[in-house]
Amino acid sequence: MKSILSAFLVFFLIGCKSKQAVATAAASENTEVFKVIKGHYNNQQDFKTLSIRANAKYEDAKQSHSMNADIRIKKDEIIWINIKFLGIPMAKAMITPTKVSYYEKINNSYFEGDFSVLSSWLGTDLDFNKVQNLFLGKAIDDLTKERWVSEVVENMFKLSLPNNADITKEFYFEGANYLLKKETIVQASKNRNLEIHYPSFKEDKGMFLPNEINIKAEQKDQVSIDIVFKHTTFDENLSYPYSIPNGYSKVEID
Repeated sequence: MKSILSAFLVFFLIGCKSKQAVATAAASENTEVFKVIKGHYNNQQDFKTLSIRANAKYEDAKQSHSMNADIRIKKDEIIWINIKFLGIPMAKAMITPTKVSYYEKINNSYFEGDFSVLSSWLGTDLDFNKVQNLFLGKAIDDLTKERWVSEVVENMFKLSLPNNADITKEFYFEGANYLLKKETIVQASKNRNLEIHYPSFKEDKGMFLPNEINIKAEQKDQVSIDIVFKHTTFDENLSYPYSIPNGYSKVEID
């Protein structure tokens, strides 16, 4: 249970209505790096709050579970999650720029800490903005802070770091709106591998949002999470109730 919850703190969804694929286009060899980056960041997502309902499947070598979640985001401030199994609330999580916290009912336990636990579990350094970007289908890293090598691979723009770096990063974008299709982060020296796919997007109120997210994370063991986006609403007055019940035991996550 603890591994599922710590994983689910990272991998969420954005969605509304039924799946609706946004038109995409093949990449062209003559598009320069800065055009890809500029095009990606031109897809602004201007909202104050976002309410989400999600279905997700978690799987590792020992277990496989399906779950539902209610997720509320106050942009740049709060990510709140209520996790349900078979419609029964089983856990809550609260993520802010400075803290990661959750509790779960099966073992009457809770966790409180910073982003180092998620960074260690996922195999790449994380902060609040990177987790929020995962929801929104944006590149995890700030692409303006690195010097990228560009090429066209399988009709997508690929941005990658030079091969002499310890950490290998690759970002793949389609050619119509420079939407992110895949990102990989590999640190061979520590056997860390993270791969995130965004199979399709939809447009809602002028913003592009993923239909689903497929994640594989590997560090000694492999974990996969497939998330299907069910419904979203924007800019409602949301509450974020969170209080660790009395008597719960604090746990440590390696």
